[in-house]
Amino acid sequence: MYTKKTFTISQMTWWTRYETFAFLAIIIACVSAYFFFDLTWLKIPWTPLALIGTAVAFVIGFQNNAAYGRIWEARKIWGGIVNTSRTFGVFVQDMVNNEHTQTPVDEAVLKKEIKTLTYRHIAWMTALRHSMRASKPWETTGNHKANTEWDIRPPEMDATLEEDIKSYISESDYKYVMSKSNKQTALLYLQSHHLRELKEKGVIWEFSFLELEGIVQELFSLQGKSERIKNFPYPRQYATMNHLFMWAFVLLLPLSLIPQFAEIGLSILDANPIIGKYFVWFTIPFYVIVAWIFHTMERIGRTGENPFEGTANDVPISTIVRGIEIDLRQNLGETDDEIPEQFPMRLNTQF
Repeated sequence: MYTKKTFTISQMTWWTRYETFAFLAIIIACVSAYFFFDLTWLKIPWTPLALIGTAVAFVIGFQNNAAYGRIWEARKIWGGIVNTSRTFGVFVQDMVNNEHTQTPVDEAVLKKEIKTLTYRHIAWMTALRHSMRASKPWETTGNHKANTEWDIRPPEMDATLEEDIKSYISESDYKYVMSKSNKQTALLYLQSHHLRELKEKGVIWEFSFLELEGIVQELFSLQGKSERIKNFPYPRQYATMNHLFMWAFVLLLPLSLIPQFAEIGLSILDANPIIGKYFVWFTIPFYVIVAWIFHTMERIGRTGENPFEGTANDVPISTIVRGIEIDLRQNLGETDDEIPEQFPMRLNTQF
């Protein structure tokens, strides 16, 4: 996700430059036809076009509100994962002990169990972020030329899930998880089974077991909410029609805008012959500005529809997961040399 100071007007203009060139070509062709071939009859009144423009503005506004709602909900879900993960980390460290065991367990064994539970949780977060980054047919924003030329790509595109989780879990757990279609669900099942085993050994008190199972339940809930956003796209009928409505308005706009500027030119022809004759050409910058605004607002909505796609404006789940991992492993007492660094920012963008 872009930091607050980065996405400037110049970057926005560069991001939309291909469409801006298209608008420029459209209006130059229309003004040239009007000026050189005297197509004064090719015009439409402002009233129907104003109605179309109002309707387009409403549907684009609706799309942007819906897209922002999806982004904000995704951010709240992953904020919940942050809080729940920290809670799980501290509960595991405090609740796995010899307080209720009939035969005390060696401290080294307890530390190993705590580390196993903590690392498996990191593996769950890693599996979940990989699942959220998996490509869906409706996720096409990242394929736009303006995005691919900046090489905006999340870490999940540079490493496989198998590579990322293998170091966090045992070989038996790894084989079990990789045999399942939903890897993150399999990891939570393993987590719950492990907690039950520790409860049966007396290493976890029964009340503490219920608390930890409640944490696992909350993780299932947060995972499901995140998967819901990922697997249910913004309704395509709205997204497709909004795009078509925007282009219909943009293509019809010259037929009303050019005659208006031509009339202004005629009204000042006696006082300023040169300016009056060529005043119609002032349509070009005004048309480009209006078309650019409508197109950019519509494109912003399309960009925000899928908050886990991995583009610059999405929820930075990779950074979130790595941040939680650093917190958990530091609290396990690991040194900075053992803990991986935070994913680097590229083009002032978090992933």
